[in-house]
Amino acid sequence: MDPWDPCWTLGYSMQENLRKMQNIPKAPSIPKPISMLPPAKNNRTTRNVWVWDFFGNADPCVSPQMSWRPQYRSSKFRNVYGKAASREHCFDGIPITKNVHDNHFCAVNARYLAIVTESAGGGSFLVIPLEQTGRIEPNYPKVCGHQGNVLDIKWNPFIENVIASCSEDTSVRIWEIPEGGLKRNMTEAALELYGHSRRVGLVEWHPTTNNILFSAGYDYKVLIWNLDIGEPVKMIDCHTDVILCMSFNTDGSLLATTCKDKRLRVVEPRSGRVLQEASCKNHRVNRVVFLGSTKRLLTTGVSRWNTRQIALWDQEDLSMPLIEEEIDGLSGLLFPFYDADTHMLYLAGKGDGNIRYYEIGSEKPYLSYLMEFRSPAPQKGLGVMPKHGLDVSACEVFRFYKLITLKGLIEPISMIVPRRSETYQEDIYPMTPGTEPALTPDEWLSGVNRDPILMSLKEGYKRNSKIVFKAPVREKKSVVVNGIDLLENVPPRTENELLRMFFRQQDEIRRLKDELSQKDIRIRQLQLELKNFRNSPKNN
Repeated sequence: MDPWDPCWTLGYSMQENLRKMQNIPKAPSIPKPISMLPPAKNNRTTRNVWVWDFFGNADPCVSPQMSWRPQYRSSKFRNVYGKAASREHCFDGIPITKNVHDNHFCAVNARYLAIVTESAGGGSFLVIPLEQTGRIEPNYPKVCGHQGNVLDIKWNPFIENVIASCSEDTSVRIWEIPEGGLKRNMTEAALELYGHSRRVGLVEWHPTTNNILFSAGYDYKVLIWNLDIGEPVKMIDCHTDVILCMSFNTDGSLLATTCKDKRLRVVEPRSGRVLQEASCKNHRVNRVVFLGSTKRLLTTGVSRWNTRQIALWDQEDLSMPLIEEEIDGLSGLLFPFYDADTHMLYLAGKGDGNIRYYEIGSEKPYLSYLMEFRSPAPQKGLGVMPKHGLDVSACEVFRFYKLITLKGLIEPISMIVPRRSETYQEDIYPMTPGTEPALTPDEWLSGVNRDPILMSLKEGYKRNSKIVFKAPVREKKSVVVNGIDLLENVPPRTENELLRMFFRQQDEIRRLKDELSQKDIRIRQLQLELKNFRNSPKNN
């Protein structure tokens, strides 16, 4: 390039006038090029573009107050896209529950899919093997032991055929699914847990300890159950209203909760002590999730202008959020899902058809928008497949199971990183928490914390856990009063159950009255026959 070209001379004179107006010292007579931009790939002609520094500064070709270079952030997940499964790989004909409780009503692991269903009288849910796709028969066997609506279900992370459920009948039940799935309706639970005085809305398994279960009820209490003995061992009693969400950090040493009293709490679960508490006036929190080992929390909620909002918090200082970002003006609840392996955050709204996803960074602005999966069908809830159940050959990094109530359909949605190579991609599949527990219940209750045992998806993602659930054997106790065993005849726990028992007793009383009146008539007949027999001439 000729530095005395007329175009170059015109640009130089303009820069010289600008230099004089700003009183900037004169640059050397003929500056040297400091770099050369690469040629544009889309141009037919290839030209080298030289970048000159007229001011002697590090920023080329511009004044110190301006920069023409666009902000560009490199990320291996910037091209992640969502792919919905074809109709034959969906689960069709499922009577998904119409309950308005804010929950997912769906749980998934590497073997089974569980969905809460609509049922008349009591609560039930389906358990379907993942390979059994297509249309589900209306008379498919169900788990139907609860006497009230089922509000939440969660699979045991270490035993793939054990699932916990909670219900409006104030109970938490543990079910052991037989090998190959259900062949008939299951009504007897492996373990029944009673401790709440009102309905139970949430259950969560501890992330690193086997047989430790958390349950949150509408009595404002969180109970910690040791399933080895089948009894509650701790109670967290620091909430003043209904608990909306629970989330654990990586090693399970901290529990974050959101509550209807508009407060976000970080609790030490074994002692029940509140370590941090935030009163969210401008950001009414609904859901919370720990962001892996970053010592940060993310909450979804509503701003004072009733717009949906997310906020990022430092778990050691909840006085002010690090950032707040408004999403949109829709009214559905926002569910957050965090993938600690890829540092990606997924936001899905109840009643929406789209799923937004972001990348979480350690420095400002912390949150980087990537893309959005769009679908015309609204979602009632979403189940999430654990990492060891993903298809690594297709570069799948996340999988949702979307509940579409209007169609009675469960639709898998895979989030895929586009790669040409079919070999194992180690950069997008780091070591991830596996199916082996790091602690026993007694170790965790004694104060031990331990990170989860990691596994590689390259070799061990098909490995089944060898842990077997053993329900504790309880001695049969009896409290007999007036010939009635009070423990065998448990009093009703919900209003619906009380009404059913009342009408059943009314029917029983009516039947007994009819039977009594018939016996009175029979007695009169027998008395008359006896009187006639005595007055007969043969007896005289």
